[in-house]
Amino acid sequence: MAARSIWKGQIKIGTNKIPVKLYSAVTDRNVRFNILDGRHQRVKQHMVKQDGGEEVPAAEIKKAYELEPGKFVILTEEDLQTIEPEPSREISVTEFVPTDQIAQQYYERPYYLAPDGDEKNYFALAEALAKTEREGIADWVMRNKAYSGALRAQDGYLILATLRNADEVISAAKLPKPGGRAPSQKEISMARHLVSLLADEFNPEDYKDEYRDRVLEFIERKAKGHAPRLKLVKSKRKTTALDSALSKSIAAVKGRKEKRAA
Repeated sequence: MAARSIWKGQIKIGTNKIPVKLYSAVTDRNVRFNILDGRHQRVKQHMVKQDGGEEVPAAEIKKAYELEPGKFVILTEEDLQTIEPEPSREISVTEFVPTDQIAQQYYERPYYLAPDGDEKNYFALAEALAKTEREGIADWVMRNKAYSGALRAQDGYLILATLRNADEVISAAKLPKPGGRAPSQKEISMARHLVSLLADEFNPEDYKDEYRDRVLEFIERKAKGHAPRLKLVKSKRKTTALDSALSKSIAAVKGRKEKRAA
């Protein structure tokens, strides 16, 4: 099925504007379950009071922000509308930064941008970003929500990825400091050897959601009247000796490569 655009706008760089269509670059493939009662009828969720469980009519439900325990600020729909960003169709690029300056944890959701008429300037921008190895920092409004993102080139096209705010990203400096002794030179050499043995090109087709496949296989077999039994996934035994663990890993990798060669 052909991709369908979910939004239209234009990239604005200074006074230049390039019309584009926005497409989702990823899709949700999670297994979703329905909630049924004992008679296999669908069950709906209702808003109920925390104390007593009495159902609350939709007209009485309000949105509120808790300032401190028991103290709330009520926000009406009119309040929320007044603070919504002004509608816009512009993806405003403010600067171009080196691609390696944005840490991976800042990237959130990717979208494809396709040309919407002005193909010449669109592909010229994509080629310029690829050759200069830079990404554009952009701001835009979509569906009443303001976004910041990174505009980059990939395979000759443009990708726009939303970025998390700085206060949403946890710095690695806040992680616990490593304890114990530092790895020995022998352990570092063995680790590098293990990495070199597994060096390969990334192929996304090699990586699948095995849990999802197992669930769907189980459901399909059960729907046909079978009583399926799935093998348990065994956890690997932990080891305390780093060099011993690396030695076993290297031996295992070599063994698999020898079998493939044979």
